[in-house]
Amino acid sequence: MHDVILGLLIPFAGTVGGAACVFFLRRALGDTLQRVMTGFAAGVMVAASVWSLLIPAMEQSDKLGRLSFIPAVIGFLLGILFLLMLDHLTPHLHMNTTRAEGPASRLSRTAKMVLAVTLHNIPEGMAVGVVYAAVLAGSDDITAGGALALSVGIAIQNFPEGAIISMPLHLEGTSRGKAFWYGSMSGLVEPVFGALTVAAVAVILPAMPYLLSFAAGAMLYVVVEELIPEMSAGRHSDWGVVSFAAGFALMMALDVALG
Repeated sequence: MHDVILGLLIPFAGTVGGAACVFFLRRALGDTLQRVMTGFAAGVMVAASVWSLLIPAMEQSDKLGRLSFIPAVIGFLLGILFLLMLDHLTPHLHMNTTRAEGPASRLSRTAKMVLAVTLHNIPEGMAVGVVYAAVLAGSDDITAGGALALSVGIAIQNFPEGAIISMPLHLEGTSRGKAFWYGSMSGLVEPVFGALTVAAVAVILPAMPYLLSFAAGAMLYVVVEELIPEMSAGRHSDWGVVSFAAGFALMMALDVALG
């Protein structure tokens, strides 16, 4: 259980570490650097969705033979719908935009920016939670090393996310301490939703393939709806694509090497 708790907290530590950059950096992150960070995060999330979630979901349903894809497809689509619903029900503001999404709200710009990052941290927390739940259940398809690889991979891509939320907040007038706090708290949903997912799987063990693919669908929704548009916005640049490839390759390597 100690390893599970540590695994759930590692991604949050990545966000906190990135948010701490507000104490050391004096200038805003440049557009190119933000594209690199966003592309890298997208690459990690896509690779994690495939190797750590969708493939194990189908392997756990292999008793269905040629129909082993069914739980993965159902869970994947439900994950997409879940994030789509949250996207429409939660007022939030993406980075480098002036128009908020979701229902009309009197929340401050800062609160809406934090909510935007918080939304896409939810599926990451669920992803880590469900793979550690599989380890606790003694799954042959997901090892402790594979779970750690996912946790570390998400922590790596959370580091720039913490900086991307805390630095603009400080430069817009928020104190360094508050900017660090907001950036850190945007990642708190990860261990919370991770723990909730572990508890849910313990109660409904047969739902494992559905929950694995659910987390994959939710993460890929974030990639397509948010990260790819952000890394491609503005002047044409190949940096987003190059960093996407780097993130994808790193997460794929981690999963295979540690899994």
